[in-house]
This record gives sequence, C-alpha cells and structure tokens, in this order.
Amino acid sequence: MGHSTGGLLAQMLAGRGLSAATVAIDPGSLPRRSASTAPTLRSVGPFLLNARTRGRAITLTFDQFKYSWANALDEKEAKELYDTFHVAGSGTSLVQMGTANVNPWTESKVNTENPDRGPLLIIEGENDHTVPWAIANAAYKRQRHNPGVTEIVKVPNRGHALTIDHGWQEVARIALDFVKRFVPAKPS
Repeated sequence: MGHSTGGLLAQMLAGRGLSAATVAIDPGSLPRRSASTAPTLRSVGPFLLNARTRGRAITLTFDQFKYSWANALDEKEAKELYDTFHVAGSGTSLVQMGTANVNPWTESKVNTENPDRGPLLIIEGENDHTVPWAIANAAYKRQRHNPGVTEIVKVPNRGHALTIDHGWQEVARIALDFVKRFVPAKPS
C-alpha cells in the first residue's frame, strides 16, 4: 500500500511481481500518456519550474498545503493536519514524476504488463487537486490490461489528505477489504 508517491512506488513493486496485492491511494502519475490537469499543475508546477527543486527537500506553505492536500477540509482540520503531518518531501521524486512523459531515463517506470503483478486497487479522492481523477483513472486504464484483477474506487468528497483526515478509517477499510479478498489470513 502506498499514498501519492508511495502509490506509484507500490505499483512499481507490483510490476516487478513483488506484491501479493497492491493498493495505490491517490497514486503519482505513470509515465507515458499520463494525464495532466490544471489543479495538478497549480499544486506541483512551481516546484517543477524551479531548478533548485531537484535534489532538495521541498516544503509547502500552509496555503499550498490547503490547496494541494486539504482542499476538501475546513480550515481548522487543514491547519491541524498541516501542523501534525506536513514535512519536507523529496524534490527528486516530484521532478521525476512530473517530467516522466518527456524524460526517457526516469526511474518512475511501472511494468503494467507483468502477469505476476497480482491484484491492484487504485483509491482516489473525488476532490483531489494533487492527483485528480483524470490521473488516477489514466493509471487504472493502463493497469486494467494486466491479466491480474484491477479495480478503482473514487471516495466522494475527499481530497489528497484522505489517508490522514477525519475519514481515514473509510479508506483503510476499503484497502483492507480488497487485500483480504486476495491474500489469505495466516492462522494464529
């Protein structure tokens, strides 16, 4: 399981046949025919245009966080999440995902054809600005050609913070139910 960049990494591992079941939540975009949207460009565009982003840790202001992560939340919860969870992230991975369609050397490649990929669920927040439905659905459309089970779920009225906001338990339940369908529980 992985969220955002972690969702892309989870798909990369699954594409190498290293996963019994995979859940990609608001996953970073796959190279080749990935969609781009105005909200995504507003969320990550300033970092992609800044040459100093590569190789550095980058941080969001509260206003950037509110737009990119917490746009589906009220101001109070957005501020609580920012104060509790926001940390600097890798500029390198953001630049690689953002330029994957034009960079043939990107490390953010996913083997969507490996028959050993296993079952894959993509979970998407309906109001996500960072990884909007168009991007998650583009990943689903590429992955659905794999012989393994491929499913997508859109969680209504949720943004990119759906793994840490007030409704995270719903997302966890969707993910766990999917995994339980395909990975047998070990006897205790």
